[in-house]
Amino acid sequence: MTKNILFIMFDQLRFDYLSCAGHKTIKTPNIDRLASMGVRFSNCYVQSPVCGASRMSTYTGRYVSSHGAAWNNVPLKVGELTLGDHLRKAGMDSWLIGKTHMAVDTDGMERLGLANDSIIGARVSEAGFDIWLRDDGLWAYGPDGYYDEKKSPYNEYLKSKGYEGENPWADFANAGIDENNQMTSGWFMRHANTAANIEEEDSETPWLTSEAIKFISEKKEKPWLCHLSYIKPHWPYIVPAPYNEMYDASDVVDVIRSKSELEDTHPVFRAFMENTIGKTFSRNEVREAVIPAYMGLIKQCDDQMGRLFKYLKESGEMDNTIIVLTSDHGDYLGDHWLGEKDLFHAQSVKVPLIIYDPSHQADCTRGMVSDALVEAIDLTASFVEHASGEVPKHILEGKSLWPIVHGQQKELDRDFVVSEYDYSQQKMAKSLGVQPKDARLFMIADKEWKFMHAEGGFRPMLFDLRIDPHELNDLGADSAYQNIIDIMYQRLGRWSLRMSQRTTIDDDTIEKKQSSNSDVGIILGVYDDNEISDRSSSFYKGLSKGRYS
Repeated sequence: MTKNILFIMFDQLRFDYLSCAGHKTIKTPNIDRLASMGVRFSNCYVQSPVCGASRMSTYTGRYVSSHGAAWNNVPLKVGELTLGDHLRKAGMDSWLIGKTHMAVDTDGMERLGLANDSIIGARVSEAGFDIWLRDDGLWAYGPDGYYDEKKSPYNEYLKSKGYEGENPWADFANAGIDENNQMTSGWFMRHANTAANIEEEDSETPWLTSEAIKFISEKKEKPWLCHLSYIKPHWPYIVPAPYNEMYDASDVVDVIRSKSELEDTHPVFRAFMENTIGKTFSRNEVREAVIPAYMGLIKQCDDQMGRLFKYLKESGEMDNTIIVLTSDHGDYLGDHWLGEKDLFHAQSVKVPLIIYDPSHQADCTRGMVSDALVEAIDLTASFVEHASGEVPKHILEGKSLWPIVHGQQKELDRDFVVSEYDYSQQKMAKSLGVQPKDARLFMIADKEWKFMHAEGGFRPMLFDLRIDPHELNDLGADSAYQNIIDIMYQRLGRWSLRMSQRTTIDDDTIEKKQSSNSDVGIILGVYDDNEISDRSSSFYKGLSKGRYS
């Protein structure tokens, strides 16, 4: 019987903020235990270092320039096949609990007459998932209204628990309270060490864990994939007690940045350094306030993993459930003079990835750390292969990870990984004088080199990961490395020529057509009937049917 898949994704969890990944002060014993039961991938790259585009790549199994949803709130066009479409075709259900950051293609749905409340329309509106519960955790509101106009299930839950007001997400879950009974909003990072004004069990992470346990407890007729997509440790950086006091400035690891990065800086890099977020996170007092709260959020996530894994074990589901744990991107936290995500340093574009497969085929790799070059889109290919036994390679651009998980090979058939970033909607594009069509960045990376190409006439960036693993010394302007830059441009060119849009017919069907001898009455390039087979020529011989009058 096909095993179920619990696909866990955290939002903005850095690859190196787990104790199993070597962090010196944070403790994540439950995630560590999962890693000891499965395979931890240390070289997993997302296909775009921003929520929406990264997730749409993971859900479609395709690169950003293939699916087109290039930034947050850019709609995923109607007709783009998703993980749910592939799995349902193979007899496996696909459910969502939590966040997708997917924007619906309302014009496309209207053009095709798809109603949001129809089964097909609902799936098209929700990145292909059936919805147990969707909550993107972005219920900010200000003088101009709400960031997200949808109804918040979490706000409705909080109201049912007695939290007052129109938006308890903002007023309680992501705000504290001071000695004068004044709200300390999580939007102001100086309040990061203040406890969120909410009972811990009512905060976002435990709430989603409870929903996941409810889902799993229900008996399902079909095998399922459940995408349990957490909202944290994404900002606002505020966490309920006792997690707000678990870490302090002494637990903050040394910042990864160099003053040399401020000299002869690549223009795009400099533009992001000089935005509000970059300037703020470059201040030590900000890091010392925010990072302990970020670590507290991660610790809460890990404790909830302990709760969830305990339920799976006690219910007997652990032996029948593949568990995949990852993130949609990282967080700079002041490294490289930056905050948030957006660019291609490891802090932003690399993510944790752990795969636990309870089957006997995976016994030989339990506790293994793989440094294979992995892309987030490989997860879609892996899930589909698990459900159907094959990967539709004319649609999915990732590669199955089961050969590594099952100990059949050490590496994938891949020379490099790719990530893309479209910053056309950000102020940095305007400050650089770059047209929207040119405000695009491309990363090509292998285990030795990382390269970035910026459209708009800029020079490339290049890092030698062997001697500069922290990516502090940009070699893109050094002519001594032109041969490496040329190789990277060749790779970028080869990748850009991939067959990414012919998704309605596969190569096997094309090859069958090439060798087909079917005769359906179209004869091209023939002068005389004796040049073709008697079977075909005789079909056109005989008495005339007469003149039409």
